[in-house]
Amino acid sequence: MAYSDFSLSRVREMFGLVLEEPKSLFLDILPTPASDYLLTALDENLALATAINTEKARSELVIAPVLLEVRRQLNYEIGFFSGTEFNIDPTQGLTGNCDYILSAIKDSYEVRSPVLMLVEAKNENIKAGLGQCAAEMIAAQLVNTKADLVNRSVYGCVTTGTDWKLRLCDRRLAIDQRDYFINEVSSILSILLLPFQQLQ
Repeated sequence: MAYSDFSLSRVREMFGLVLEEPKSLFLDILPTPASDYLLTALDENLALATAINTEKARSELVIAPVLLEVRRQLNYEIGFFSGTEFNIDPTQGLTGNCDYILSAIKDSYEVRSPVLMLVEAKNENIKAGLGQCAAEMIAAQLVNTKADLVNRSVYGCVTTGTDWKLRLCDRRLAIDQRDYFINEVSSILSILLLPFQQLQ
């Protein structure tokens, strides 16, 4: 069993999660202006990514530039990992590769706590990725707990590149009812920056 084998109902049952669906988890967050660099990249890449219409194209051409903008906005002081193996507890099925992991430690060689954000890229199927991302978030909580960061919330996101579904997890799994689209990139950036700003 691996992260990709988890459905939302399976991860709820296995880990005793309580599901919440607030209308907006991030209602009071002010937009963060995107850099000219990101705006140019999206302007050049978005049409190409949607024309190719594969998970890989969306991931490389849209999702990675947005996540790298988060790193840029934080002065490169966070860890960024792409396609990294994240084998935390094979007995519970918490193994496999994560599309993207962001950690609060500036480390490019090893995922270390606190792990704050996991992003799962999906090709036009947000719902299918919810269980997988939730399982990855549980694994991140285990990593943080081992480092005595018991009360650290973990954020997760399932995205197609153009449609971002963001949520928050402690032992409650809160799935935001509101979807964020790539033309709202300033709002997306604010939400992706939030867990790191809460550390300060």
